[in-house]
Amino acid sequence: MPARGRTLALVSLSLLNVFTAVAALAVVKLTPDRHLSPQPPSVAERDLVSATASLPAADSSSARVPNASTLAGRLSGLIGGPGAKINAVVIDAVTRRPLFEQRADRPATPASTTKLATTVATLAALGPGHRITTQVVRGAGGGIVLVGGGDPTLTALPARPGATHPPYASLTDLARQTAASLKAAGVQRARVDYDASAYQGPRVAAGWKPNYLPDGEVAPVSALTLDEGRVAPGDPTQKSRVADPPSSAAAAFARLLTRNGVYAKRGRRVAAPQGAARLGAVQSPPVSALIEHLMTESDNDVAEAMARQVAIKLGRPASFADAAQAVRQVLAGLGAAEGVQVNDGSGLSPLNRITPLALARLASLAASPDHPELRSVITGLPVAGFSGTLRPPRYTVAASQAGAGTVRAKTGTLAGVSTLAGVAYDADGRLLAFAFMAGDGKSPVDPGKLDRLAATVASCGCG
Repeated sequence: MPARGRTLALVSLSLLNVFTAVAALAVVKLTPDRHLSPQPPSVAERDLVSATASLPAADSSSARVPNASTLAGRLSGLIGGPGAKINAVVIDAVTRRPLFEQRADRPATPASTTKLATTVATLAALGPGHRITTQVVRGAGGGIVLVGGGDPTLTALPARPGATHPPYASLTDLARQTAASLKAAGVQRARVDYDASAYQGPRVAAGWKPNYLPDGEVAPVSALTLDEGRVAPGDPTQKSRVADPPSSAAAAFARLLTRNGVYAKRGRRVAAPQGAARLGAVQSPPVSALIEHLMTESDNDVAEAMARQVAIKLGRPASFADAAQAVRQVLAGLGAAEGVQVNDGSGLSPLNRITPLALARLASLAASPDHPELRSVITGLPVAGFSGTLRPPRYTVAASQAGAGTVRAKTGTLAGVSTLAGVAYDADGRLLAFAFMAGDGKSPVDPGKLDRLAATVASCGCG
């Protein structure tokens, strides 16, 4: 090669490397820090990922459909044949036609890929702009009532300087509003009763392990929760949760009222009087932002809240059982309920059962330009090798690097179970949806194998 040609080639390569590094940093910057949970990613309020926009190049109908035999040959070699404990499917996201199947219609434990069902149902039922209200109203006997609407992101922490995500509902702001209303009415002392009756039934789901709460996997599910029920929300090293989230939230609110000049103490659990005068109210970020966060970081608390919001929307009791039925009812309306049986919204229950085909269809439905209201499911999916539960070290080894930056997928992990479901453009530009479900709950599984399978889907120029 002439010297001038070598120089141009080196300059081009250097520019490409710089562009790649900048792009990687940009993707990383769009994702929240885990220790700030619940923290919707900043992408939630940006125009390029608005709930009404279409996915970049989402219409891949002009690209060649992979040859099913070629794709099957590559995936089967990795899976290890029919005897391997992996249920799998790859479908064309445009036509929903299966391109590869291995026990694709057999239900398996989905773990956190259950969140695909929860979030699709939530956005379809509520719409991406729905917000959850926490309010204070006048109560009986001169008291006031803190009324929870089911917002798990309600916080008493100060806002982060420079934060670009939609603001969380602030208990401090609610206390200021309430104190101002009480002072205007000449009230200097108050008893803070609390109402968490928007949710009913048990606070833990069937099948949840006893260690989930003390280990901080999830808080007792309640309609009134402050900072996801964390004992020390400002300390990322402390993951334990309070035993009674509504009582703890009311106590914190009473302290904030006192700081604002109205002496207050925590009262008792009550049902707020119908038509009671409102003293203050705050609202959550839009559901689209909550869903982006819960998908990226696999937030169990927000997922359970979303399932119950679906039940409330459908006029059902907001319990585990009714929320599960409500989710399935909405999915049935979308033609996506077949193969979906759940007991919770987060996927912590090992009693959940979903088929790989159902998961792949949910992913393709959310990616479809025909359903822009479901967009946040896809924009919230972790990006392989960059964000959320797929951040490094995943997709950094040679066997799976081909999927880095091109695979977007929800992970799922329980004892003896690993799952991965999402979408990827293949090497020919065709959008594919996939689901890989490994393990029987009895022996260890390797999530890296699922990463290699997804990378194979993304790198297959099999048209």
